[in-house]
Amino acid sequence: MKRLVARLWRMMRGPVQWRVLWLANAKFMVGVTGVVRDGQGRMLLLRHRLWPEGRQWGFPTGFAVKGEDFRETVVREVREETGLVVEIGRLVRLKSGYRLRLEVAFEATLTGGTLKLDPFEILEARWCSLDELPEGMQPVHRALALGETPVP
Repeated sequence: MKRLVARLWRMMRGPVQWRVLWLANAKFMVGVTGVVRDGQGRMLLLRHRLWPEGRQWGFPTGFAVKGEDFRETVVREVREETGLVVEIGRLVRLKSGYRLRLEVAFEATLTGGTLKLDPFEILEARWCSLDELPEGMQPVHRALALGETPVP
């Protein structure tokens, strides 16, 4: 049976193989987060309007668009949500398995811009040190702030 399946697979070729693989595998949205720090080591935390009550605080976050480099997603999301400009650092989280979402997080460093919040998405912004993390912070973002979510 395995030989027959292998033979059929080889006979299908490129586009048909890709379609079969696409149908047989999970599809994911990619949520990308930036752990943004300023020159003093403080972290940029935002209170997100669209997040659940009691868990609205977290880092700048958004979904990657098709074909976008995830590092550029962080740059874009930070700029759209806050008006700030960042430089991307190392990958600090890569996790799948939350329903149909892949989570990616990068460190980022503030390099410029002027704070101007997107009023549709963001209610408030704060620069916080580790001992100033607000109540109501997304658990995974709190873990990122504390350095508790290493890349597997």
